[in-house]
Amino acid sequence: MFENMKKLLLIGLFLSMMVGMSAFPKLKISRIDPTDWYVGMKNPQLQLMVYGKNVAKVEDVTIDYPGVRVDSVVRLDSPNYLLIYLNLKDVQPGEMTLKFDKTKVTYTLKKREMDGEKRMGFTNADVLYMLMPDRFASGRSDNDQIKGMNAYVNDRSQPSLRHGGDLEGIRQHLDYFNQLGVTALWFTPVLENNSPDNNGFSTYHGYATTDYYRVDPRFGTNQDYRQLTDEAHKHGLKIVMDMIFNHCGFEHPWVSDMPSKDWLNTPDWLSENKGENTSGRNPMTGYVDDGIGKASAKSQYLQTSYKLTPVKDPYASKIDMHETVDGWFVPSMPDLNHRNPHVMTYLIQNSIWWIETIGIDGIRMDTYPYADAKGMAYWMKILDEEYPNFNVVGETWVTEPAYTASWQKNSRLSKDNSYLKTVMDFSFFDKLSKAKKEETDDWWEGLNRLYNSFCYDYLYEDPSHVMAFVDNHDTDRFLENGKDVASLKQGLALLLTVKRIPQIYYGTEVLMNGTKDVTDGNVRKDFPGGFPGDTHNAFVEEGRSIIENDMFNWLSCLLHWRQNNDVIVKGSMTQFIPYKGIYVIARQYQGGNVLTILNGKSTDNLLDVSRYAEIIGNHHEAKDVVTGNIIDLTKPVPLKPRQSLIVEF
Repeated sequence: MFENMKKLLLIGLFLSMMVGMSAFPKLKISRIDPTDWYVGMKNPQLQLMVYGKNVAKVEDVTIDYPGVRVDSVVRLDSPNYLLIYLNLKDVQPGEMTLKFDKTKVTYTLKKREMDGEKRMGFTNADVLYMLMPDRFASGRSDNDQIKGMNAYVNDRSQPSLRHGGDLEGIRQHLDYFNQLGVTALWFTPVLENNSPDNNGFSTYHGYATTDYYRVDPRFGTNQDYRQLTDEAHKHGLKIVMDMIFNHCGFEHPWVSDMPSKDWLNTPDWLSENKGENTSGRNPMTGYVDDGIGKASAKSQYLQTSYKLTPVKDPYASKIDMHETVDGWFVPSMPDLNHRNPHVMTYLIQNSIWWIETIGIDGIRMDTYPYADAKGMAYWMKILDEEYPNFNVVGETWVTEPAYTASWQKNSRLSKDNSYLKTVMDFSFFDKLSKAKKEETDDWWEGLNRLYNSFCYDYLYEDPSHVMAFVDNHDTDRFLENGKDVASLKQGLALLLTVKRIPQIYYGTEVLMNGTKDVTDGNVRKDFPGGFPGDTHNAFVEEGRSIIENDMFNWLSCLLHWRQNNDVIVKGSMTQFIPYKGIYVIARQYQGGNVLTILNGKSTDNLLDVSRYAEIIGNHHEAKDVVTGNIIDLTKPVPLKPRQSLIVEF
């Protein structure tokens, strides 16, 4: 009997120990963002977002590293996140130990490669070449299918699915960019977009981020991105990174497990839809198909109106502002709440991390006015303090110069400083898109539209920090479905000689065309020669047609002439009201003169040189910068239909 009691006592003790162990299971930290960090920053604060099941329930968080101080520990609504705010003032690089109760994690603090003041951004001396990694070139095939990612296919016959381009494909063509004459490369986003293909659509474009610290493995690795940037720098090319703060992808962990109730804007609809089969979600509506081709909608969902005017409208209603800023861009891209300071700190640190880790030379921020203006201004102020010579361009898609100008840093048109150095000139794009189809008259049509856009440059604090373009990935290509080379040359001649930062869309130099009538993918076609099996190789002269070589050589000549050209980069600008169909813009600097002369009519024309005497002065001749021919300035200059003529003297 005594032996039986002893056995029962031992069994009870064992069960008690097991219950105690199960009540306090070993904590597992699944990840920490940022993945590592840099010492010596002007702002010594570091936010660590710690991921792990029930990590918020830890009782004690300590740091074992000289000089590091824990400022605060923040527990959010979800038990699976923990925010730790550290102070790294005067801390040295090394490996520090983070201790969560009894669980230890090693975290790396790195030495910066250079001070922030030494990082130089892109300027109006540069010409940006914008490309889509998925559509430009494939350098390897082993990353076409990545195990573990949500279901997708590579199918080049489908304009809205992935085509298999990658970072290695871009790296292999760095010499091509040098031959063309551009000086900076802007890629659409390269970060992980782990959304499944739905109804013939995928996130090949990159604007639905699911991991802010990882390059999409279908493009390559973080190390591949760094290698590409390093080699681009050796080729004299800058790298501009496309970022999206306004929204993330539906498959981001923040969506299935929101850190806090206010991490996203208008999250009620999302909460009600958590139980639905999101793999069947239509990316065009965000809803789940009901089996008969329709989609079920929830009344709580708030779609942005896409109308950006309320953000600057002095008479804007609250409902209009709410719809613009708090509505989701599309239902498959949840809207981040920048009024939550933890969200904004996370995003700010992420941009700094990519600058330090990859060595990028600039940022293009997507959907800029859709985000909270104060949050974005805070981001820009922090970035400007850390990197005073860096540059960020914001997408501000309104075609009125006054609107765009009000977003620029130190604008007199806005009561709140945005600290955004560079804005995008959608007015230039809009006016040129109309002018190319019109005859230039004596008043409003044709090239008068461009004159009437530039005349509002007094609204900008710095017109040299305005980025202009003739087309991009969100617009019809300039040529639409045709081959109007003369009009394209006029647009590019203007773009490359006015007081702007020029951006060229990939393939324009070889006459790629297309419209968005059916799908955006038709303006995002593969660059010819960038993929295995291509019979048309536009990367090399012998692979281009006669008309493609004419366009390429004309543009390349102009781009190389523009490089280090102080008249264009630093010079004053004078424009003349279009006269008898001819539009003339002059640039002048330290005795150097450039005239851009455009015949806005589809018939022969004559330039009356006497009208431009204030610029020409006593000069009797000028040189055509493309052909090298000498132009006689003592008599009227004949112009062919839609001719572009750029001369210097």
